[in-house]
Amino acid sequence: MSVKEYMTKKVNTLPLNATVCDAIKLVEDTTHDTFPIVESGKIIGIVSVHDLIGKEKDEKIKNIMTDIRDMVVTYPDADVLNIGRVMFRTGFSKLPVVDKKNNLLGILTNTDVLRSQIEKTTPKKLEKIVKTYRTLGYDLEVYKDIVPVEELKPTQNKVYEDELYGRIYELERGLAEPLIVIKTNLTKYIIVDGHHRAVAANKLKVDTLDAYVLNIKTSKKLGIEKTAEKQGLNSLCDIQVLDPSNDINNDICSLKIYE
Repeated sequence: MSVKEYMTKKVNTLPLNATVCDAIKLVEDTTHDTFPIVESGKIIGIVSVHDLIGKEKDEKIKNIMTDIRDMVVTYPDADVLNIGRVMFRTGFSKLPVVDKKNNLLGILTNTDVLRSQIEKTTPKKLEKIVKTYRTLGYDLEVYKDIVPVEELKPTQNKVYEDELYGRIYELERGLAEPLIVIKTNLTKYIIVDGHHRAVAANKLKVDTLDAYVLNIKTSKKLGIEKTAEKQGLNSLCDIQVLDPSNDINNDICSLKIYE
C-alpha cells in the first residue's frame, strides 16, 4: 500500500507572504493545525499552531516557519506503513507528500495511516467468503463499488450498542473499512460483513458506503437471504440495537451461507 493511495490530495496551504493573522484565520476555518507554505506549487516550509503561539498577528509566516531543508517529507510511492512508523517515532501527525522537485502533491495524516491498516483486514475476510461460494459452485465476480445504504439488505438481526458507537466514530472520521455484500440477479445488496457499519451509516444519514461486491450470477435466492427473510429482515430498520450488558445470552443470529 503506497502513500498516494491514502494521502489527502486537497491541502490547505499558506503563501510565503502570509501573516500569523492569516494562519490563525485558516486554523479557525479548517480546524487543522499544520499548513505547508507553498510558492509556485512548490513546498518551501511548514507552519503549525505551536509556531503561532506568542507571535504578533502581523508577523510574516516566512520568519517563523520550518524551512524545507529541516522538514520531514514523504513521496507518493513510499510504503504507507513504513511512513506511519516514521511519524510515530518523530511525533509528526502530518507529513507533506512531494515529488522529486518538491512540488506539493498532498498530505499524509496519522488518520490516513490508521485507515490503511483498518482496510488491510478486509481482503482476508473477503477471500474466505469468495472461496466458500466458489466451492458451492457459484460463478461470481468481485469488485469494489459504492453502494446505496437504503438498498442494503441485512442478514443479522442484532447489533450491539457499544460497537455501534465505535462504528459511528469511525465513519465520522472516514476510517470505516468497506462492507462485503452480495449482489444477485434478484437482489442487491445482501450484507455479509459490516452490519454495525451499515446501521451506523443509516443513523448518520450517510447515503453511500464503500463495499466489496460479490456479484453472483444466479436467479435463485441464496440460503443466507432465505434465513434473513424468515426473521423478517428486509431493511436496516429491522435490526435491533442491544445493550450488551443487558443481553445475557449474547445470541446474535449466526446465519448459514450454504444452500
